[in-house]
Amino acid sequence: MKVLQINTVCGIGSTGRIVTDIHNTLIKLGYDSYIAYGRGIAKNCNNAINIGSKFDVYKHALQTRILDIHGFGSRKVTQGFVKKVEKLNPDIIHLHNIHGYYINIEILFDCLKKLNKPVIWTLHDCWAFTGHCAYFDYVGCNKWKTGCYNCPQKRSYPSSILFDNSKKNYNKKKEIFSGLKNMTIVTPSNWLAELVRVSFLGDYNIKVINNGIDVEIFNPTESEFRKNYNLENKFIILGVANIWDKRKGIKYFFELSSKLQSDEVIVLVGLTKKQKKELPSKIIGICRTNNVKELAEIYTAADVFVNPTLEDNFPTTNLESLACGTPVITFSTGGSVECIEQDTGFVVSKGKTDELLCKIKKIREKGKEFYSKNAVVRANKLYNKEDRCREYIELYVNNLH
Repeated sequence: MKVLQINTVCGIGSTGRIVTDIHNTLIKLGYDSYIAYGRGIAKNCNNAINIGSKFDVYKHALQTRILDIHGFGSRKVTQGFVKKVEKLNPDIIHLHNIHGYYINIEILFDCLKKLNKPVIWTLHDCWAFTGHCAYFDYVGCNKWKTGCYNCPQKRSYPSSILFDNSKKNYNKKKEIFSGLKNMTIVTPSNWLAELVRVSFLGDYNIKVINNGIDVEIFNPTESEFRKNYNLENKFIILGVANIWDKRKGIKYFFELSSKLQSDEVIVLVGLTKKQKKELPSKIIGICRTNNVKELAEIYTAADVFVNPTLEDNFPTTNLESLACGTPVITFSTGGSVECIEQDTGFVVSKGKTDELLCKIKKIREKGKEFYSKNAVVRANKLYNKEDRCREYIELYVNNLH
């Protein structure tokens, strides 16, 4: 069995690591595996195919900024890539993020229909069935159900400064993405699966495969973190994000900080240098880290992990925290709630800081130890990346028969 995966990046970022995890599991089991990617440098893959150049990405991004035609640039490089796909002749083609300014979706799907091979498409967000945006929860928009127009998020990723082409984009995507004879759509969360079912992609077979994490790295890990930051007698409230913005709920940590007791402190990981300088005294800021061992140490040192995200699919930060034995509190947002059960944390109403604070106090009253064992067991049982990768490979095999 020969598998080709296509994604924006390879081996970096959450989707890039999912792609290489699947690739390395395939290689380990004796299958042929290739990853095609559009941006950055490939990591952890010995069979990587670069689709385009930096110049082409910039050109595609510029076309998007002006004309709002994201996914319809990169014609020449996609034509060249399609020839490579035809020559490679994979048995399975697994799409991940096909947005990100690197590939032309019309040319790509023409190729997929011509090859008539089984296609797996993992949706990591909602971009595939909207006329513009990757998420619409934040603005409460439901136009994607019947047809996009007059997009309220024109300036959000993939940002357009001038034109709103959402109506045409929606209709073209609907036409392009329809008609594949053997395609299965995978979503990491039940929440996203339900959205896909009521979208124009709803006629396809839809399967949920949760994101996985490396439980060999993310597990209870002792460290000098508390000592190094002079937090030995503090109750630590942790937040982690790749990018801290309004959608990730950074403002709720600012609100919480003014209500904390003298022995309570917030630690935020993933901040920019500028954001660090603007923090109130009750928040300790740590810049973005690619050191996963260090991240596991921070999760373990914390008493509670708070994820006040306002828009999300199935955040791996929740899973990483559970695997390190730290209970999770999250807003009732998208698929962020799906990894939480009674003895591993709490789900609170979106945007309710007082309710958030109330649940933090409950965890403090019971003590982290009350939740730790259940959290670790749940993470290992449901979110081990090895198991999730094998679930994908089982799907590949089933689709070949």
